[in-house]
Amino acid sequence: MATVSGSSSATSPVHLGMGPIPHESGVAFRLWAPHADQVSIVGTFNDWDASAMPMQQEENGNWYIDVAEAKAGDEYRYVLKCGDQEASRMDPRAREVTNSVGNSVIHRTDFDWGDDNYQLPPWNEVVLYEMHLGTFNRTDEDTVGTFRDAIRRLDHLVKMGVNVVQLMPLCEFAGNISWGYNPAQIFAVESSYGGPRGFKHFVKAAHERGIGVIQDVVYNHFGPSDLDIWQFDLWNENEKGGIYFYNDWRSKTPWGDTRPDYGRGEVRQFIYDNAMMWVNDYHVDGLRYDMTLYMRSVDGSDELPEGWSLTQWINKDLSELKPGIMLIAEDLQTNSYLTKTAAEGGANFSSQWDAEFVHPVRDVAMQPSDDGRDLNKLIRAITFRYNLDAFERVVYTESHDEVANGKQRLPSEIAPEDPTDGYARHRSTLAAGIMLTTPGVPMLFQGQEMLQDGWFQDTEPLDWDRKQEFPGVGLLYRDMIHARRNLAGVTRGLQGQHVSVFHRNDEKKLIAYQRWADHGKGDDVIVVVNFSSEAIEEYEIGFPCGGNWKLRLNSAASVYNATFVSSTVAELTPEEKAYDGMTHAGTLSISPYSLLIYSQDPDC
Repeated sequence: MATVSGSSSATSPVHLGMGPIPHESGVAFRLWAPHADQVSIVGTFNDWDASAMPMQQEENGNWYIDVAEAKAGDEYRYVLKCGDQEASRMDPRAREVTNSVGNSVIHRTDFDWGDDNYQLPPWNEVVLYEMHLGTFNRTDEDTVGTFRDAIRRLDHLVKMGVNVVQLMPLCEFAGNISWGYNPAQIFAVESSYGGPRGFKHFVKAAHERGIGVIQDVVYNHFGPSDLDIWQFDLWNENEKGGIYFYNDWRSKTPWGDTRPDYGRGEVRQFIYDNAMMWVNDYHVDGLRYDMTLYMRSVDGSDELPEGWSLTQWINKDLSELKPGIMLIAEDLQTNSYLTKTAAEGGANFSSQWDAEFVHPVRDVAMQPSDDGRDLNKLIRAITFRYNLDAFERVVYTESHDEVANGKQRLPSEIAPEDPTDGYARHRSTLAAGIMLTTPGVPMLFQGQEMLQDGWFQDTEPLDWDRKQEFPGVGLLYRDMIHARRNLAGVTRGLQGQHVSVFHRNDEKKLIAYQRWADHGKGDDVIVVVNFSSEAIEEYEIGFPCGGNWKLRLNSAASVYNATFVSSTVAELTPEEKAYDGMTHAGTLSISPYSLLIYSQDPDC
C-alpha cells in the first residue's frame, strides 16, 4: 500500500472493520464502493480537500485509508469518481451524522455504562410499552422530544408497572419529525433526538430503573427520501438503486422502490452488522422488526427466500450472543413459522405482533350495540396461540398502526363525539383488561393509560395533562398491570401458559375464563368479562375448587372513577356442585362493560 499524503504510512497496521474505525493513533476508514474508479476522504481534518487523502483500493470492492489526524467529533464525507461522474457521499456506516443531508461524524465510542448488567425478565413477565421518542415527552410543541426529555418520564412507567419499552425507529430519518419508518442512515441515531450518546444515556437510565429496551428496526426498505446510499457508487441497473438494492422487480415495496438486496453478501453483512450494533453498542435487550412480510416477499407471496434466511442468520446469532433477547416480528399474517427455529424451517423470532388478537378485540369493543358483539371472536382472540406457546405472540389493543392510517385510539373509535364518556372509558379499558389477562406478551401504546384520544401524529406531543384529568384510568391500568405481573403474589396464573374459557352467555355477552401456570391457591385465576350495557346480578359460574375466593380487581370500582357501578361480591365460597365442567359453583355480580379477577390466597 502506497503512502498517502496526510495519513499514516503504509507500514501502519491495516485495521479491520467497515466504516470509521477509531484506534490509538487516529481513525481508519473502510468503504464499500465496487464500481468507483477513485475514492478520497474529505473532512474537518483536511480542510475538505478532495486531493489531500485518496483512499487505497482493496479486494472485494473496498477502499481504505488510515488518517492519523482524524479524531472523535470530526465531520467527514467521501468523494467518489466513476468515469466522468463524481459524487459526494456520507458514510453508510457512520454512527453519527449532523443531519440526514449533512455530514458524517466520527462518533465517540467511550461511554460509562457503570455496572449495567440488566437482563430482560422472562417473557411471561414482560409488559411492553410502545414509545415514539419524538412525541412521548415533547416539552416544546415547536421541537421534538429528546432522549433527555423521555428519561424524565421513565418513573411514570415504573409506577405503572411497565418493565420493557419498545421504541419506534431511532435511526436518522429525513427532517426532524417522523414516525421513524423512513430510515436514511441506519447506523446513525437520529440527531434531533440527541444522537448516539443521548440514546446510550436513555438505555442506561431505563436499565437503572429495571426497564428493558427493545429497538424497532426497518430492514424491509430504506428511505425513500434523503437516501445517500441510492446509486451510491454511481452504478445502477434499470434506473434503480444500485449496489445496496435490488435492481429489478424485487425492489418494489409499499414505501418506495428501495428494498435492500438480501441476496448480496455485502448487503446482508451491512444489515447483520446493524442488528449487532444495537445490542453490542447500545445494550438494547431486543429488536422489533418492521413488517417482515416485505422482507420475505414482494407482494405477499414467499418470493424472497434470501430475506427469510437473513432473519434466520441474524436472530440465531443474536440469541447466542445475548441469551434471553426478545426478537419480535411484525408480520400480521398469522404465520407460525416466524417463531419456529431455523431447524424447523422457521425464522428464529421470539414472538410476533398478533393480528388474531387486536382486530377481533377492537371489533367487539367498537360495536355500537351489544347485539353486534361476537363472543366467538373474543374467545378465539383469548385462546389463539402459535406453536403451542402463548408467549410467541404480542397482544395489544393499540399500536402506532392501529391508532393512525384512518384508525383512531380505541376510545375515539367507540365514541367519536365524546371519547371520554362512560361507554368509551369502560369499553376501551375492558379491552385492555382482556389483553392483560390473556396469554401472551401484553403491549400498551403510549398514552393509552391516560385515555389519549384521537389518532397518533408525529407532530403532536402526548398530552400529559390527561394524567391529572383521568387519574382513575391511570390507576386502573396500574392495577391491571400489577395483577398481570403478579406483584401481589396472588395472581400467578396470569403469567401462565394456560387458559380455558369455561363459561359463555351469548344473550348477556358474558364470558368467564380460567388462567393458570401450575394450578393451586395463588395460581388459579378466574376472569369474568361483561361486554354488555346491563349489570348482571347474582350470577352463577363454575369454580375449580372450594375455599375462599377474593376479588382482586373490579374494573368498575368507584376508585377508578367508574361511570357504571353496581354491586360486586368481594369474597365468595363456591359450593361443591358440578357446573361449567368444574367441581364447584359460585355466585357473583358484575357491572356493565367491566372485568373481575378472582383468586385465592396462597398457602402459607
